[in-house]
Amino acid sequence: MAERKINPILKLALELGPIVLFFVAYLRLKDRSFLIGGTEYDGFILATAGFVPLMILSTLALWKLTGKLSRMQVATLVLVVVFGGLSVWFNDDQFFKMKPTMIYLLFGGALGVGLLRGESYLKYVMEEVMPLEQEGWMILTRRLTAFFLGLAVLNEVIWRTMSTETWVYFKTFGLSAAIFVFFMTQSGVFSRYGIDEES
Repeated sequence: MAERKINPILKLALELGPIVLFFVAYLRLKDRSFLIGGTEYDGFILATAGFVPLMILSTLALWKLTGKLSRMQVATLVLVVVFGGLSVWFNDDQFFKMKPTMIYLLFGGALGVGLLRGESYLKYVMEEVMPLEQEGWMILTRRLTAFFLGLAVLNEVIWRTMSTETWVYFKTFGLSAAIFVFFMTQSGVFSRYGIDEES
């Protein structure tokens, strides 16, 4: 089923809205604690508890409006629900902080399995928006595999050695900036191996 086009600003708001709201909620709640049902929860856990249903609702809205979700969106949602839910259930922020590690290990591992089979799984996901020759896909897939695995290691180092606030800033801005910079630095691959859509 083909993806239905929606307003790009609405699409961006649905994709980034929960992350922005989590960040705002964390900043407002980070120095507070709340007694709920006899258990004390800090602001991070409360922000996480709000983020999980927001992520579910925004993903369902995207699915309803576009008629399609990518495997990456589905995998991300599942990991958010699992690790966010574990953090709230056990009142332990470590589970949620591990979520980016699991996401990047999953993506990097999946791409790595494809490479071992001589294939680019990235091509199957992004071919429509970024047509490349096969060699270009293989180069980009190798680089992205290494990049995702590097991000998984970096996330582990930051959440285990630095404050929660540092990790939140890293998660909200650092990871997004890193992905943006990565694709910007791949312009040589796109220009050399890009396929003219008319041909």
